[in-house]
Amino acid sequence: MNLYAKLQERETNGKRLRVGLIGAGKFGAMYLAQVPKTPGLHLAGIADLSPQNARTNLERVGWKAERYAAPSLDAAISSGLTHVGEDWQALIAHPAVDIIVEATGNPIAAVEHALAAFSHGKHVVMVTVEADAMCGPLLARRAREASVVYSLAYGDQPALICDLVDWARAAGFNVVAAGRGHKWLPHFAQSTPETVWGHYGLTPEQAKIGGLNPKMFNSFLDGSKPAIECTAVCNATGLTPAPWGLKFPPASVDDIPNAMRPVSEGGHLHHKGQVEVISSLEADGRVIPYDIRFGVWVVFEGETEYIRNCFKEYMVRTDSSGRYACLYKRWHLIGLEVGISVASVGLRREPTGCPTGFRADVVATAKRDLKPSEILDGEGGYTVVGRLMQAQASLRIGGLPLGLAHGVKLLKPVAAGQPLRWTDVAVDESSHAVKVRREMERLFALHPEATSLTQ
Repeated sequence: MNLYAKLQERETNGKRLRVGLIGAGKFGAMYLAQVPKTPGLHLAGIADLSPQNARTNLERVGWKAERYAAPSLDAAISSGLTHVGEDWQALIAHPAVDIIVEATGNPIAAVEHALAAFSHGKHVVMVTVEADAMCGPLLARRAREASVVYSLAYGDQPALICDLVDWARAAGFNVVAAGRGHKWLPHFAQSTPETVWGHYGLTPEQAKIGGLNPKMFNSFLDGSKPAIECTAVCNATGLTPAPWGLKFPPASVDDIPNAMRPVSEGGHLHHKGQVEVISSLEADGRVIPYDIRFGVWVVFEGETEYIRNCFKEYMVRTDSSGRYACLYKRWHLIGLEVGISVASVGLRREPTGCPTGFRADVVATAKRDLKPSEILDGEGGYTVVGRLMQAQASLRIGGLPLGLAHGVKLLKPVAAGQPLRWTDVAVDESSHAVKVRREMERLFALHPEATSLTQ
């Protein structure tokens, strides 16, 4: 509750947190919009594959050109300005940079960036949640070994869910379920970049004018992104998926406590302590009023009669039994909020969500019948969709992580709806991300009883 005061103190004392940003796209631009308004912070450098695009975004969000005109990182450090370039290795290696914000959206690159940052003693705020879903538990372990902090990014839904779960537990409540909202109908799982705009109520021409990326938007619609984000939540909080993955039950905000209770009590949960996603659409496609589509929620229970009476006295909205209650945020502000993570990591050395174990996984699953020699096109594409699985179930079948199902050739036929396995594809074993993922899988294959990578 005092991050702002601590940032002001840093500003007054001339000891600003020095930050490097890798990737200045949509999420990065939103963060950049807030940087000039944040005391105690110096964005020393930005690394992007297209420095000119980064400069364009800086101008778009209101930065004056002289503010990002530093010709080098050394000049930026000495002047308090910002250097824009494409050399992410130099940004990570610079001794004056404290924190790296990884916002490329490329999971394979993000894993490499995080590992390099740890080797140089830098904290990492991981915006690229796909990388966390694929390798996060081992990245967290590597960060601890390097005595630095690895954190999910506040503003994205996983970190906000972690915050709600932590609130409930710190207040003494048992967490029954937690998750996010989504616009969902079962046939969305087969959506492609070609069909996505119809589901959003846009024409391809309107989307093109808006500069919208169909593959990225489709990764949300087809359920891949919810699966990715729920994987991150499970690995950070100890919540676990149902054996079938995500069910997407429909519910209004007020009806979440009824929906998120065990099946034996009239709800949809396989077990208490589960992650789930609430749909903003009824099964027939009708829009649910007062939905949680863009928000996050946690359901907790009053385990004694006294607590349940407190719920009643203070008019808390509960399920029909009065036992289960919900706290929620209907909106998330994405990159506009990531400064909370930067401040928490830099000032308190506390992550806003960090993997503590390998409990869930998101496995590439065939959208249609796939044939040998096809090239997989990854998250949001035409070939695969992400399915949330319990980690041990993924390990048993040798499931292929969704983050590695891009640009790889299929070796065997895979029927629609079936999960892909490592043995189904030709994988580049020299990739940093593949090596880290393989190491993580070996660890848990050897010690399946382990619940935490701190053990």
